[in-house]
Amino acid sequence: MTEENVLDEARAPRRKTISSPYIHKLQRRHFLLFDVAPIIGTVVALGFLFVRPFGWLEFSLLFAFWLVTGLGVTVGYHRLFTHRTFKAKPWVTYALAIAGSMAGQGPVISWVALHRRHHEYSDREGDPHSPNLSGGGLKGALTGLVHSHFLWMRRHEYPNVVHYAPDLIKDRGLVKVARLYYWWVGLGLLIPTVVGGLVTLSWQGAVSGLLWGGFVRIFVLEHIVWAINSFLHMFGTKPYESRENSRNGGIFALATLGESWHNNHHAFPESPSFGLDWYRLDPGFWLIRILSVTGLAWDLKMPSEARMAAKRIA
Repeated sequence: MTEENVLDEARAPRRKTISSPYIHKLQRRHFLLFDVAPIIGTVVALGFLFVRPFGWLEFSLLFAFWLVTGLGVTVGYHRLFTHRTFKAKPWVTYALAIAGSMAGQGPVISWVALHRRHHEYSDREGDPHSPNLSGGGLKGALTGLVHSHFLWMRRHEYPNVVHYAPDLIKDRGLVKVARLYYWWVGLGLLIPTVVGGLVTLSWQGAVSGLLWGGFVRIFVLEHIVWAINSFLHMFGTKPYESRENSRNGGIFALATLGESWHNNHHAFPESPSFGLDWYRLDPGFWLIRILSVTGLAWDLKMPSEARMAAKRIA
């Protein structure tokens, strides 16, 4: 390579995305392990009801691990790491990163890079999971929904983390958490298995714990999160101006831990509160407020009343 070529390479803009056969192979593997396998696991769990009926243990494990991993995604992955809506003690940030990793939605740094790219190109070419780019009519709408809800994860351009998450890759502790991603997912499956086995002192309880606290929990949380990408970019209310087609689905606020205030979030992505008003249910923000009151989190970047009024659609 000549000196001129070296200078041209140095001056070239950093690539925003990376695409290679190896990356696509990893994406297919992740899709099968963490997107398809939970569907199979859920079917098996329903069949296992003939061996052990669904009871308080199964409900407790499903709910507890859904809540912990769901808060890890919305408070950790989304509000803290992607949008930096608040600051927190190091042990809190790593705990949130581990909880989010157990959800099986990808390593924290990759997840952040994907979501930051989504905000940069939301509902335009370059958005990895928009439902609004597949043509008009009923066929285009259905194709877009299926793509944005599920199929986009099979193969897509991988956002360059050096471009989209330079702040995160400087954090050695967070990089270590990301590298141990598969171990965290495994831990999220192991714990309910062990708890189920110890509580019932039986192999049936262990299997039931694995199925309901593990696979069904991942299945439920994944489809809740994916519905934000798909349905809430097509249906719902839009109280605030935003350049994309984000919508609010307030009726799902509790089930989504506050994520369904999606138009609010796109209008004010720097806000740790997605509900914005006290009467809009937002469990993710409740946790952030608790962390703030106890001194574990600070610098909550709430939008001003004037800014909210300026964006409000009459």
